[in-house]
Amino acid sequence: MNQFRVRRMSVRRPRRPIAVLVALLCATVPTVASAQSPIPVLAGMSASASSLRDSIVSLARAQIGTRYKHGGASPQRGFDCSGLVQYVMARFAMIVPRTAKQQAAVGVPVDRDTSLLRPGDLLTFASNAKASVSHIGIYIGNGRFIHASSVAGRVIESPLNRAPAPKIKMWRGVARIPWAPDPPTSTGLLATPER
Repeated sequence: MNQFRVRRMSVRRPRRPIAVLVALLCATVPTVASAQSPIPVLAGMSASASSLRDSIVSLARAQIGTRYKHGGASPQRGFDCSGLVQYVMARFAMIVPRTAKQQAAVGVPVDRDTSLLRPGDLLTFASNAKASVSHIGIYIGNGRFIHASSVAGRVIESPLNRAPAPKIKMWRGVARIPWAPDPPTSTGLLATPER
C-alpha cells in the first residue's frame, strides 16, 4: 500500500506547477493588453503636437501673397525667407534667430527624407551642394513648403521636388525646431510624493 501512496503523490505534484503556471499566464493577459494601450500623458502630448503643427501651417498659409522685402519680418512690411520663419514661429512662442543660416543651426537635424518630414519642419536651401544655407521655408506636408521667394516677389507655396533651374536653390536639409515638450521620464511617472 505504501507503494501506491508514493505513486499517487508523484502523479499529483506535476499537476500543481502546471496549474500555477496556467493561473499566472491568465493573470498576466490583462497586464499585457493594458501595456499596449496609449499612455494618457503621452497621447495628450501627441495630440497637442499635431495641433501645434497644424496651427503653424495655417499661419504660414495665411501669409501667401505677402510681398517679398529683403530684411522684412512682418505682413505689413513684407517678408524675406527668414523673416517669414521668424514671424510664424514667434506667434507660437518659439524664438528663432534672424537669418536662414542661424535658423538652420538651432534646429535638430533630420535626414533629408520626405517620409520623415513633419509639418512645421524648416527646410534649408543653398545655391549648391557646398554653399552655406541661404534660404529657408516651412514644410506644410504632402511634399510642399511655404517660403518668401525673391524670384516670385512674394510668399508662395512650392513643391519640394522642383525641376532644377538657375534661380532655384537646392534643398540642403531639414531643421526641426524642438518645440514639443520633452515627455516625462518613467521615473517621474512612477515616483510617489515624499511625505
